Amino acid sequence: MALVARSEPVLEQAVSDLAKAGISAAAFATDVRNTNAVVGLVEKVRENVGAISVIHWNAYAQGTGDLLKASLDDVRQPFDTAVTGLVSAVQAALPDLKEQRGAVLVTGGALAFYDAAVDAFAAKWKLASLAISKAAQHKLVGLLSQSLAPEGIYVGEVVVKGTVKGTAFDTGGGNLEADGIAEKFWELYSERTLVSVTYSG
Repeated sequence: MALVARSEPVLEQAVSDLAKAGISAAAFATDVRNTNAVVGLVEKVRENVGAISVIHWNAYAQGTGDLLKASLDDVRQPFDTAVTGLVSAVQAALPDLKEQRGAVLVTGGALAFYDAAVDAFAAKWKLASLAISKAAQHKLVGLLSQSLAPEGIYVGEVVVKGTVKGTAFDTGGGNLEADGIAEKFWELYSERTLVSVTYSG
């Protein structure tokens, strides 16, 4: 198993926690907004861990909330994390995914939905850039599914509707358990039929 994040201390802790559970993992510190870095990451994983059979894209960047004042870089960074980075990873890993009849699993968010209440929430809490990136990612999942299904590659997304307990977004009101989301991903991966499901507990 390969774990990827920008923070080396976070990765080291995750590798240690998995080791205690009897799971071997290798850490790769990478900024997935950088497509060249993502391509290099795939090569390193292939060399050090082996062929890539599953990509789980859980990365996000919050960006800015005020689209009238934000720099273009602030708007673009969440998009590059959610969309451009994911596309580059799939392209780089495609030979392995084809050979393994693998899967691409994506963690989505309810900010992606076209709904006035969702938009009001995103605007109020300064999540505009994140909402834009998640909406684009939601569409990307469907397009990747159409493109990769003929190759025997499954693409699935769990849209998380709520706050996951213990995460950076949880200020004490988290209502979702990470284990429940993991179980939903396993269900999608095992059945390989649905492309997108919404999880709200």
